[in-house]
Amino acid sequence: MAPHDLRRPFKRRPISDQQKRRELSLLRQSQHRSDAQQRARNLASSVISLQSPSSPDVDPETLPEPMPDLATTGHESEASNFDIRQASSLRGPEARKWFASQLMLPEWMIDVPENLSRDWYVLARPAGKRCFVVSADGTTVSRLRNGSVLHHFPSALPGGARKKGVSGPAQSYSILDCIFHEADQTYYVIDMVCWRGYSLYECTAEFRFFWLQSKLDETGACDPPSFYHKFRFSVVPFYNCDQSGLHSAYTGSLPYLKDGLLFYNKHAHYHTGNTPLVLIWKDERCSQYVIDTDNNGQVPNQQHIVLELQDDGKIVTSDDPAVVVNCLNADFIKQSGLSPGSLVRFAIGDGGLNCVDGKFEKADLQYISVSNRARAFADSYSKIMFQYMARHSPLKAEDLASVISQENQQDKLPEVEMSD
Repeated sequence: MAPHDLRRPFKRRPISDQQKRRELSLLRQSQHRSDAQQRARNLASSVISLQSPSSPDVDPETLPEPMPDLATTGHESEASNFDIRQASSLRGPEARKWFASQLMLPEWMIDVPENLSRDWYVLARPAGKRCFVVSADGTTVSRLRNGSVLHHFPSALPGGARKKGVSGPAQSYSILDCIFHEADQTYYVIDMVCWRGYSLYECTAEFRFFWLQSKLDETGACDPPSFYHKFRFSVVPFYNCDQSGLHSAYTGSLPYLKDGLLFYNKHAHYHTGNTPLVLIWKDERCSQYVIDTDNNGQVPNQQHIVLELQDDGKIVTSDDPAVVVNCLNADFIKQSGLSPGSLVRFAIGDGGLNCVDGKFEKADLQYISVSNRARAFADSYSKIMFQYMARHSPLKAEDLASVISQENQQDKLPEVEMSD
């Protein structure tokens, strides 16, 4: 895809449900102000202090005490609603759900956003393990979205290593949203949540990305590994999503293996959980994993989805609010040994899916089994639809380029003054 190729016109739907969610999310964040500082403290303390049951090699004696004032503050963040004194009780699915819900999770791109070239950044997502990295009190800890400790190490991040003659504020801590790339043992930073105790939850992506570039360079965290800096950090390059930027992210050479493209709305705050203001898109050229594979790494003949069973028999997605896909009768639920909260795997039959305004009007589902216990969430609506489109009518790179070209042409149209 050359940067200035003219593509076939991409026909937009009048207004999609995903576009409606984007507009609603922007409206909500302008009306809502949470205790972002408390939320950042809670997350930093839980990442640093909680011992993961799946990480027996981490000696609890070496972990610092929880940061003060995290459990005694009178008002908790609505988003986390988490008391650090209860942290030790988090196990299994509860721990996975809580840690995963602290990340900003992209929706899958099932339509092209409006004002793509003006209001969005694009970056090539590194393949690897998504995690939080927290530096505080002379140590650095990374945790995966399932809550398990990935690494416990010294780093050049603020407060990330114990050095003689070097001290900082007791409450200084930093939180980075990263992807760990195994091949070159590098943490690729895709976002900044907190820096030296200053919360960035309610800052725009435009501001967070500016700080990420400028602040990380100052620390030496991007330098090669050393005694006090075990792993290298690197900021993922981001571009304005114009023709040149899309071309660079999509085809440009990078030191890591790509796993799709991420699109960030410039005005988006760091919203925990699924958000339509960050989108992921994939095709075979920029990702090895476009269509989901089974446990053997093979693409099944039918699309598989995972849904959650509710008390009333409805099976729903992980969205908030959840999207109802279908309803199971009581006899089937009893015969299958299912219970409310069960994550259930289905195949989509030949009847396919039909959605109108973000609601499933028809879904030909075939029961397979209860999902793996290691799984914490059902699939989201956008993932189900992206996977369905990828099999039948994928959204292509040429479509993205075509939308940008149309926007550029509209910007160049002269204004016509109406005479009396």
